[in-house]
Amino acid sequence: MRSPFAHCLVPLTLAVLSYPLSLAQAQTPLSAVTTSTAPSSSAASMQALTLGEAVRLALTQNPELAAARLELQAMEGAEIQAGARPNPEVGVLVEDTRSAARTTTLQWSQAIELGGKRSARLAAAARAREQAGAALQAKQAELRAAVTSGFFEVLGAQEQVRLTQASLDLAHNATLIAGKRVQAGKVPPLEQGRAQVAEAGVRAELAQAQSDLLLARQRLAAFWGQGKITFDRADGNDASLPELLSDQRIGELLTNAPAIRIARMEIARRQALTDTERAKRVPDLTVTLGAKRAAELGRTQAVVGFSIPLPVLDTNQGNLLEALRREEQAREVLNATSVRVQAEVSQSIERLRLTREQVQLLRSDVLPLAQTTYDAAVKGYELGKFAFIDVLDAQRTLFQLRQQVLRGTAEAYRAAADLDRLLGRDEAQAGASTN
Repeated sequence: MRSPFAHCLVPLTLAVLSYPLSLAQAQTPLSAVTTSTAPSSSAASMQALTLGEAVRLALTQNPELAAARLELQAMEGAEIQAGARPNPEVGVLVEDTRSAARTTTLQWSQAIELGGKRSARLAAAARAREQAGAALQAKQAELRAAVTSGFFEVLGAQEQVRLTQASLDLAHNATLIAGKRVQAGKVPPLEQGRAQVAEAGVRAELAQAQSDLLLARQRLAAFWGQGKITFDRADGNDASLPELLSDQRIGELLTNAPAIRIARMEIARRQALTDTERAKRVPDLTVTLGAKRAAELGRTQAVVGFSIPLPVLDTNQGNLLEALRREEQAREVLNATSVRVQAEVSQSIERLRLTREQVQLLRSDVLPLAQTTYDAAVKGYELGKFAFIDVLDAQRTLFQLRQQVLRGTAEAYRAAADLDRLLGRDEAQAGASTN
């Protein structure tokens, strides 16, 4: 008979975390060849990578993060330059080419900024520096979230390889038993062929799982700018569910989300730029001091003067209008960003909530029933009550459910990582639940 739990495979979406079933539980006398899940001496000597180490490597060696740091340093230089005052000017004026009648004037001129230009310029540069700092923090939060998601993807891929290897052991042992029953004349040769086909299929799945693990490790290593994999395995707790934050905590974090903070800072920077353009409408005063030597008279005279542009043809009206419109545009961007971030946060929370509920359903109800069905099918086959196809069906159902949970692990942590990225959290695993 077919397993009554096969219909559960399609509607159940991915949950979070693998269900720890030992092969000792999954096997009865049919599975005499058991696979121990305890680490061997060679596995114990492997170089393990923890989540904290992966995050540390990414934060210190990621090229994109290094570029964001350089951008912040560049903005600090721009702020220093914004505080610089105009340089003085020194000039020499010579009248007449004849030495006896020549008049030489040496003068020193200093422009004096009026209208608060320097303070407005400093304010705009300071806002740009703060914005670069917020962008760096947002990039760090995004990188932490991506590394966390990649790390748990590697954990899931490792568990997938382990489960597929266990499934291969079961399929191989089933092939051996089917061969013995064929030799004893208890079953037709067709059953041995079915067992061999099933074993070949599991071998293909194992090769795919090993390839997926290699690719997952490469993607994780790429976060710290290394094409070469420098670790053998990921060492973490894949038996925990990401925490589901309370609505109050979500609201607190949402008000200070990185994207919203940057949008607010852009408004402040645009306001400072508007003040700068408004200050430019006030002309600067240039003061001149010097000395004039008249060779014909044989005496030196003091020179004092000042100059100021007349704002008649150019009042900087166009630049001021542009700055005002850019300021209004920044406010609209803030509104749009707030709506977008709130929507994305709500979606991530719902994804996380759904996967938590599904994994609890799988672990508490579906997987134990699938395990019981598998054990009953094995015993019935050994007693001659069931056909081998029933054992294969029960085994396939059991391992497909386990694979669903493994895929759910990656999906759940992707949702949690997206939430951490949106909210700018840096404690992605601090409050992980073990439910």
